[in-house]
Amino acid sequence: MDLNTIIGFALIGVILVWFSYTRPEPETIKNSADTEAVVDSLNSIVNSQAEGAQELENSSELVDSSTYTQQSIQKFGLFNSALQIEGKEEFFTLENNKLRLVISSLGGQIIKAEVKNYQTFDSLPIELIKLENSQWSYEMQAERIYSSKGLFFKGEMAGNKLTLSAPHSSGQSLKIVYSLEDESYALHMEVKAAGLGITQSGFQWDMDALRQELNLEAENQQTGLYFADHEKNKVDNLSLTGQDSELHENLRWVAFKQQFFSSVLVAQDKFTKVELASLPLESESSTKRMGVRMRSTDDENFAADWYFVPNKYSTLKEYGYNMDELIPMGWGIFGWINRGVVINIFKWLESYGMNYGIIILIMAFLIKLVLFPLTYKSYLSMAKMRVLKPEMDELNEKFKDKEAVKKQQALMELYRKAGVNPLGGCVPVLLQFPILIALFRFFPSSIELRQEGFLWANDLSTYDSIYNLPFSIPFYGDHVSLFTLLMTLSTLLYTYFNNQMTPQNNQFPQLKYMMYLMPVVFLGVFNNYASGLSYYYFVANMLTFGQQFGIRYFVNDEAIHAKLQENKKNPKKQSKFQKRLEEIAQKQQESANRKTRRQ
Repeated sequence: MDLNTIIGFALIGVILVWFSYTRPEPETIKNSADTEAVVDSLNSIVNSQAEGAQELENSSELVDSSTYTQQSIQKFGLFNSALQIEGKEEFFTLENNKLRLVISSLGGQIIKAEVKNYQTFDSLPIELIKLENSQWSYEMQAERIYSSKGLFFKGEMAGNKLTLSAPHSSGQSLKIVYSLEDESYALHMEVKAAGLGITQSGFQWDMDALRQELNLEAENQQTGLYFADHEKNKVDNLSLTGQDSELHENLRWVAFKQQFFSSVLVAQDKFTKVELASLPLESESSTKRMGVRMRSTDDENFAADWYFVPNKYSTLKEYGYNMDELIPMGWGIFGWINRGVVINIFKWLESYGMNYGIIILIMAFLIKLVLFPLTYKSYLSMAKMRVLKPEMDELNEKFKDKEAVKKQQALMELYRKAGVNPLGGCVPVLLQFPILIALFRFFPSSIELRQEGFLWANDLSTYDSIYNLPFSIPFYGDHVSLFTLLMTLSTLLYTYFNNQMTPQNNQFPQLKYMMYLMPVVFLGVFNNYASGLSYYYFVANMLTFGQQFGIRYFVNDEAIHAKLQENKKNPKKQSKFQKRLEEIAQKQQESANRKTRRQ
């Protein structure tokens, strides 16, 4: 436990935590040649209105819809009858056991998308789309620009299929067809504009992501605009923290992703020339404003599927297109561990219908059981270093700091003769780090834990508050999470007992106190995290206590000391690593001697 060891562990911890929050830059699917065309802000998308709809709003004059005079065509265009259709706005409902969708005859827009079997933190229905937070339009270029937003449609229902028609002066109609299958979160949409003289068309969609969760800060951190390229479905996203906008070519899908729910638009073929933009909102009811504007490959038809879906790994995996990457499982080895191991264990335990708190407890036990050989090896290595402590102290006293190189050589020789690897206790611990970081990403992203209670925690996917403070403490928050307190206390106790069993460096006695700093930092960080995560770490600490006391009962320091003394009589062959260290130390000593002679 010298200074270099402490610094090394601190740097490794910082790197791993940084990796858990970031991911490598994926292969770009951006069209750098069009960067000047990228929108400056989301407002340019949200506030852009079609010319035809704007003229209708500004006009109070009614034109006879039964005739198409040159005057009416000049004023209202070839969709005159659709603009001036008589009657009130109608609403149509498509519903199955997963979704309830309401569509308006004005613009043919989805004005409500409710995900069934889920509720908000304040027990309201989960509505990803509402009339006031979302709008979309199909834009057409003919003799002028038209927007479906300004048209009235006539609707015909046939089961869970809705056909909307807006009459055109040619005798044809602009049609929007919606169909909802049973047992599905997918809504198929097809816009048909054949025979209307359309030379160019596009689609515009913008939405304010409504708040659904108790922890607004955590929800905001995981809300953003995601998208995938057409060829490999490689997933990328705009900035999750600030305002951002980009222009892309040939995308397969775009998604307005929230912490536990997503609204995804998947192209039947691909979207071309897609503008994307997002910006954070300082609101208690919304998190981010996101918008897209895109060209379709067929100017007379636009086909896509809407997915209003919970961010459940198995569900998104089933729908394909790499949509499961909307769930932040971590990149690289962390994602592999979560997808290949943790999710399967979790799903297997979930199939027994147990409380999720019990599932987390069993998961911690199973993982500790699998890692026990590493834990045992780490403890055994520390025990060997502990029984060698008196001999190490003698060498430290003999050589002092003036002969640091000779002291290092003597220590390496001691390790070689006794058959001890000074890094033996570190390597097993580091091998366990990827699992710890993987679980750090898994629990806060698991919708299965959402609004599932255990003991005093009402929702394992967010913090468990046993007391709300009348003020907010910087880096801590305005509430007290009991699972976080228990985790912190157990970590401090683990650090204390670990220090008792580990040989300390008498030259730097203050270093042992630095080991107590990290749990205090965790107290502030985890206070706003998912209580399921803090609970897991607390259980893991308690299981580690049990393992170490059990190992300590069966492992005898005197027997280890006798074994090491026996090893000295038949020392192991010097390893290449040890030989290299001695060569480096020898060169340093020679360099120091030459410097002394010159002086």
